[in-house]
Amino acid sequence: MGTQGPPSSVPANGDQIDHRTVREKEIDEWLPITSSRNAKWWYAAFHNVTAMVGAGVLNLPYAMSELGWGPGVTIMLVSWVITVYTLWQMVEMHEMVPGKRFDRYHELGQHAFGEKLGLYIIVPQQLVVEISLNIVYMVTGGQSLQKAHQLICPNCHDIRLTYFIMIFASCHFVLAHLPNFNAISGVSLAAAVMSLSYSTIAWAATLNKGIQPGIDYGYKASTKPGAVFGFLSGLGEMAFAYAGHNVVLEIQATIPSTPEKPSKGPMWKGVVVAYIVIALCYFPVAFIGYWMFGNDVAENILISLNKPVWLIATANLFVVVHVIGSYQLYAMPVFDMAETFLVKSLRFKPSWYLRFITRNVYVAFTMIVAICFPFFGGLLGFFGGFAFAPTTYYIPCIMWLILYKPKKFGLSWWCNWICIVIGMLIMIIAPIGGLRTIIVQAKTYKFFS
Repeated sequence: MGTQGPPSSVPANGDQIDHRTVREKEIDEWLPITSSRNAKWWYAAFHNVTAMVGAGVLNLPYAMSELGWGPGVTIMLVSWVITVYTLWQMVEMHEMVPGKRFDRYHELGQHAFGEKLGLYIIVPQQLVVEISLNIVYMVTGGQSLQKAHQLICPNCHDIRLTYFIMIFASCHFVLAHLPNFNAISGVSLAAAVMSLSYSTIAWAATLNKGIQPGIDYGYKASTKPGAVFGFLSGLGEMAFAYAGHNVVLEIQATIPSTPEKPSKGPMWKGVVVAYIVIALCYFPVAFIGYWMFGNDVAENILISLNKPVWLIATANLFVVVHVIGSYQLYAMPVFDMAETFLVKSLRFKPSWYLRFITRNVYVAFTMIVAICFPFFGGLLGFFGGFAFAPTTYYIPCIMWLILYKPKKFGLSWWCNWICIVIGMLIMIIAPIGGLRTIIVQAKTYKFFS
């Protein structure tokens, strides 16, 4: 925003000097994030759609019922604007030091906050975001499979959610072994197409169903404390819907870059396309869903819809395909961190069996946690405020202020501080509502039921 980056540290001819050892080069060529750099701008587009539009979009009408028309519409629009701005910052900062690429979120954090402090600030929050998303996607995949089964075969024997989560997890024990982001591009493209498809089905089928009799747009909870806690949880659910920042640098790392044609050009082009698609998914689903169902809307908008049966069943299967892609997209940076630690810190030799064991253990872990704690709405509210708000809403702004030092009280300075304040408020108050939702739902839940 009218500010200058750090001075150049590369030779005048623009050539980049590689100071890595032979072993470091071999490791970088093996690790998921840095092993392939031949992606196109449209890879960035559908990766960002897949990363952003996930379980959260189906929860937006429910979040609207907790927030009400005025606050709900305002928060939706403000969140979209803020996250476009902070994502632009991340794209700009990826190559802010000439000759160097910050391929991972924590590498940029280390550049801004220091080698150790950057790790302590970024890595725990990024891991919470990515692991919690993978757990929630396990739950969403299982719920959508269960709903599709109930619709297609209403007279069949009921199957517990536990088994549907296990069925959903089974494909990840295979897909998890795709080596890098470019290897999952086909899965990600299918997921992006599915996200737009099921979002369109969700709002179109809702619109076709019409406004329900006796509709009420008041707060969902009947008591004042319940309404307050619900409002706080709704904030977290909105924050959860904009979580793509946690993988944006890792996605940009797959795009080739030269001093003449830096990666930020095609990356930003992909982001713009992605955010247009995101708007087409989010706003109609959130506003039409709440308009038609009011505060009777279910946590997952597709669960509120039962007819036409074939269309809603298809939409639920589309959700399954999409969250398969989303799971892989968010698992890849976790795989990268784990494999980096094993080969660089513990000095393991890069090998297929190391990758096989590491990734299978991770998929099994997220599956078991999802089976034990399938509190969908509460999970969104709690994790949305606790971890998604910092990494999405204000940590990019803090790094921007530290690294670019914009003029005090200038436009850039004010924009960043407004984002920081809003993000911190969401981080502090949203998990309260989400935690209460988990506690309330846990009272009637039995493990593996």
